[in-house]
Amino acid sequence: MKAKGLSLLSGGLDSQLAVKVLQDAGAYVEGVCFETPFFAVGAAKRAAEALGVKLHIVDFTDDECRLIENPPHGFGGAMNPCIDCHAAMIARAGELMMRLGYDFVATGEVQGQRPMSQNKQALGVVEKTSGLAGRLIRPMSAKLLEPTIPELEGKIDRDKLLDISGRSR
Repeated sequence: MKAKGLSLLSGGLDSQLAVKVLQDAGAYVEGVCFETPFFAVGAAKRAAEALGVKLHIVDFTDDECRLIENPPHGFGGAMNPCIDCHAAMIARAGELMMRLGYDFVATGEVQGQRPMSQNKQALGVVEKTSGLAGRLIRPMSAKLLEPTIPELEGKIDRDKLLDISGRSR
């Protein structure tokens, strides 16, 4: 049985590579991007078209405003979404995943690429806070992380996921 999932798709390199890796691992993937006054969706639309995937656009403005007012885990640097923003986006994608009856949510995060928001501890906090423990796949670094439920169920070929860490991709 083929896994079905949503992958956060910003239009950046990592999010596009994550979709391709998941497709190569046997999954059906649709993209999800978040629109706010701070996050434009043009790059995500172009990426979805190039990848041939359906794109879900979610208005994230109210969520982001609440997080800016009171971020439980503090702010990120250099305009990177903070830990709380990541968790909130993933949780919102998880709601869509449940409505669609899909198996997972994925991101293009690379363990160690961002020292504050993509270290192993921060990735764990995001997974726990989002409520998607076992259903959150990071295909770029999956082999460095615990197997997810879709992998354990044989719906995604773990051997085709990657083990990239740091900024060396």
